[in-house]
Amino acid sequence: MTVRQARPEDYDAVAAFTSETWADRGGSDYIPRVYHDWIAGDGENQRTFVLDVDGDEESPSEELAGICQGVLLSEYEAWAQGMRVNPDYRGRGASMHLSKALFRWARERGATVARNMVFSWNVAGLGQSRATGFEPCTEFRWGMPTPDADAESELSTTADPNAAWSFWTGSDARADLRGLALDAEESWAVSELTRRRLRTAADEDRLFVVSEGGTRGFTFRNRTYDRPNDEGDPETWAEYAVGAWSDHEAARALYRVVARDAASVDAERVRVLVPEGVRWVSDTAYARVDVSDEPDFVMAADLTDPAVVDS
Repeated sequence: MTVRQARPEDYDAVAAFTSETWADRGGSDYIPRVYHDWIAGDGENQRTFVLDVDGDEESPSEELAGICQGVLLSEYEAWAQGMRVNPDYRGRGASMHLSKALFRWARERGATVARNMVFSWNVAGLGQSRATGFEPCTEFRWGMPTPDADAESELSTTADPNAAWSFWTGSDARADLRGLALDAEESWAVSELTRRRLRTAADEDRLFVVSEGGTRGFTFRNRTYDRPNDEGDPETWAEYAVGAWSDHEAARALYRVVARDAASVDAERVRVLVPEGVRWVSDTAYARVDVSDEPDFVMAADLTDPAVVDS
């Protein structure tokens, strides 16, 4: 089997073994929906890989054992996503072949770390990631307040990026999340939160800092997007890259600011990335905000270690 770059002509083969990936959980895989966009976006900073059973780059075949994609999020951070193995080829090292090719591709472009995200219930995926060189990094949940144009914070807020950065660098949230927040460009990816991103968010009126009695928390709107609901109708989501706070009162104030901001951009649904843990989940519950049922796990591979990349 040979790892090669994916082609538009591979769609049927990929769709055939990915369309039922989450059937046992009542869902459908996103890979067939995004495949052509993935291929169109491939370039220096993105590469979609497939594992060809009988062919190679020069003579590709129509039988594929797996697929994954690598994306460079920064000069040193790579993101691995969409790892899928054809059920007919499980147990034959398909994920290892694909992961090592992705690691080498990322390292050649200067990345020193590659991360991925695996649902906490996906035990097979977690084991697969560990086997290919990923180690546990962090975990998070989603706080999901309801948009409310009339929501009022009991504490004062500002949009000071320096205050937000100072708070972040010394916060328990940063320690728990290993400095990560939702990426600015790649959906469903996390990367290191930078001071520049906070400044940009402030300039664009997307930064919210709880500041009464000193800085006590912050968040910022990452993006809005449309996503089908269970009935297939589009819903507008507002996404907040991270929520960090010092106490339950600050959490409540922060969620109310988010509810009002989400309503201002006509969002119907909201999600805020927060660290996993009893403190963060209970603070969110105290604020009377819904929380996702299960955490998501982030794993990381050290691309400076030859044993990880080349073994």
